[in-house]
Amino acid sequence: MLRRLAGDWRPSRLDVLLSLAVAVAGLVESFGRQGPEPWQIGDPFPFAAGAVAAGLVVLSRSMFPATSLLVLTAIGWAVQAVAGPGYYAAWHLYSTLILVHTVAGAAEPRSRRGLAGLGCVLLAYAHLQTLQSNDVAEVLIGAIFVGVAYGSGILLRRQIDQTRRLAEQAARLEAEREERARWAVAQERSRIARELHDVVSHNVSLMTLHAGGVRRLLGDDRARERDLLFAVEQAGREAVEELGLMLGMLRDAGAAPPSPQAGLDRLDELISQVAEAGPEVRLHVAGEPRPLPAGLGLSAYRVIQEALTNVLKHAHATRVDVVLRYAPGELRVTVVNDGVGVHAAGTGGHGLIGMRERTALHGGELSAGPTRSGEYRVLAVFPLPG
Repeated sequence: MLRRLAGDWRPSRLDVLLSLAVAVAGLVESFGRQGPEPWQIGDPFPFAAGAVAAGLVVLSRSMFPATSLLVLTAIGWAVQAVAGPGYYAAWHLYSTLILVHTVAGAAEPRSRRGLAGLGCVLLAYAHLQTLQSNDVAEVLIGAIFVGVAYGSGILLRRQIDQTRRLAEQAARLEAEREERARWAVAQERSRIARELHDVVSHNVSLMTLHAGGVRRLLGDDRARERDLLFAVEQAGREAVEELGLMLGMLRDAGAAPPSPQAGLDRLDELISQVAEAGPEVRLHVAGEPRPLPAGLGLSAYRVIQEALTNVLKHAHATRVDVVLRYAPGELRVTVVNDGVGVHAAGTGGHGLIGMRERTALHGGELSAGPTRSGEYRVLAVFPLPG
């Protein structure tokens, strides 16, 4: 297990920086304070070797923090045994504080690992008091520094845990939001499929009936034409049956009988219903109206219906303008309101997803957002067949 941990372990940049700082500072201290005075170092080599060893211990602090602190304590004891108790190395105090901070941040204090780490911290602090003759003030100062290092490690660990929990929560909420968006897309596509099933089945049934009617009007001398029309009639019936098998399952069980298909010809009824709820709704038609394919007219109607519904729910608008503009190659549907709500015209949630799906179904584009004048606009552009 230790081999596996050692193989997976890589020192961080902070570990390398702290290790170099301890080792270099210890070497500077060992050779820079060499001299015969009591406050100087007589033999710098034990202190220099101890500084380099302490730097290596600090380098591995993230893998075994409590063990590293015990090893550092042993290094300090060995240097003291070789060089004598006359000089107190500053690098030992620095590296001890670093490892105390690391031990505190490695585990919860109330856990077994945390209690073991606390015991190592107390042992290291007791060893610090044996490196030189200390008065009460020096003992208290050392306790303050060790306590601050230990407390800062606990606070850092808790902050890291909180940040990790928030990140996991944000990731979970993002996944749930994406899942809800996918669900909304699936629901809207199912709804579109059900409506298209009604439209296509109706039109194909009409084609089949007309073909059958023409076939019956032909005389016996038009046998070839009658056979061709009969084949068309049979293909139509098979197409309706296939549509029923493929798309009929999308209907909700126990659903009410389908209402007449909506289209732009029912737009006045929709606007009247919305106007009764509060805002003033005005309809403008530009260009020459023309017959539209049933599916395209249904999608345009649903876009307007969804935009008006979102205005009622979110926008707190007093005025809504609905504009239908018939151009030679396109139909532009615009819904503008003067609302001040958070979602002034259905900018978020599943409403916008549904409008985009319906517009893209016919190769069109949809945009929604505030205008320079402070209003909110939903614009859907549907290409029209030539």
